Amino acid sequence: MGGLGAGGLRALVRCQLLGLVALAVVAVGGLVIGALLLLPIGLGFRLLPPAAGALRGLSDRYRSWTARWTGTAISPPDPLAPDPLALDRAERPRRRAAAVLGDEGFWRDLRWAWLEPWFGGLLVAVPLALVEYGAFGALVQPFIWRLLDDGNWYAFIPVRSTPTMLAALALGLAFIAAGVRLAPVVLGLHGRWSRRLLSAPRSTELARRVERLTDIRDESLDAQAAELRRIERDLHDGAQARLVALGMTLDEATRLLDVDLDAARGLLLDVRDTSARALQDLRDLVHGIQPPVLADRGLGDAVRSLALDSFLDVHVEVRLPGRLPAPVESAAYFAISEALANAAKHSGAQEVRITLTFVEHEDLAHEDGARLLRVTVTDDGRGGADLARGTGLRGVQRRLGTFDGSLALHSPLGGPTTVTLEIPCASSSPKTSSCSGTG
Repeated sequence: MGGLGAGGLRALVRCQLLGLVALAVVAVGGLVIGALLLLPIGLGFRLLPPAAGALRGLSDRYRSWTARWTGTAISPPDPLAPDPLALDRAERPRRRAAAVLGDEGFWRDLRWAWLEPWFGGLLVAVPLALVEYGAFGALVQPFIWRLLDDGNWYAFIPVRSTPTMLAALALGLAFIAAGVRLAPVVLGLHGRWSRRLLSAPRSTELARRVERLTDIRDESLDAQAAELRRIERDLHDGAQARLVALGMTLDEATRLLDVDLDAARGLLLDVRDTSARALQDLRDLVHGIQPPVLADRGLGDAVRSLALDSFLDVHVEVRLPGRLPAPVESAAYFAISEALANAAKHSGAQEVRITLTFVEHEDLAHEDGARLLRVTVTDDGRGGADLARGTGLRGVQRRLGTFDGSLALHSPLGGPTTVTLEIPCASSSPKTSSCSGTG
């Protein structure tokens, strides 16, 4: 209850902040409209670019708040056109204003600026009104009702006696509790409302996705070539070298059979040991490509096997309906393996929790109804992990990128560290429409 109350109060303060900033949104939106109205007389060409920049600054602030407060990511539109320094000074305002007018993101920001105070502002005002009205009933009403000749009404209660005053007091406390509990819900609704208005246009999202997938394709080709070189090196230095040595030992044993039977028997024993090591090398190599437990039992059991092999206390929670497409299972397995290895080597953690589940896709660049596999790996270590300083998770990030997936790392100093992996199942295979699972 204490945590819920603290979260509710924090959400209430944020609702108050949004309500106050809505006044700035009205002011900046009015400034933009004024600049648009002054375009015919030329003054608007100078006013529009800075006004549009101020509006973009406010909308970016809302995007940042929404992501931090509700976890709802809002993709920003493309930046507004910079000042064209190469143009003549007299032509710059007109060119910049023309670029602003041709920017779809500017019009979305302007639409948001005029709708936010009415809908978003009224939405966040609901818990605030409940708390303020409840505070009047709980903190003011008990002291003023005697000063009024005929009492007064609080909500539906006529406050004319001590019992009715106590009833009004209880109702006021109930209003306060309702407002505090409602604030996080309202903040989440406001986040979804902001996302609908402030997200980049779908054409921009698709263009970014194509560009990102192009870069990922190049990275995946490089990674595939490096993986093939690694396999060739492991084969050459491991199993192949042992098999060559095995053949040479067999030749020597064959020559000694008629001369020194004991020496030949010793060489044959060496052959047996060498063949066993070569077989183990091949098994290790195959295990690094596709673990047998993953192919036979699926992702859930494969992750449980990783947990059993780890010296950490690993708790695995699997909420999957069945088998997933093989590429998705393989990518998720190796990503979890890398995250678990990092926790064991660098975090100083004692306990790790791994959760595998499905969530509805919220990316506007994907088709409606698509689902994604979400994996969270959380350890109780000292934190401070950074993607920029490590190569293992960066490699995982590139590998997930081939599926249009993502890796997010949250690791404040002092911990805990949480690695969140998301893989859209619809893009994992052309024959797979969703991560519905197969029994």
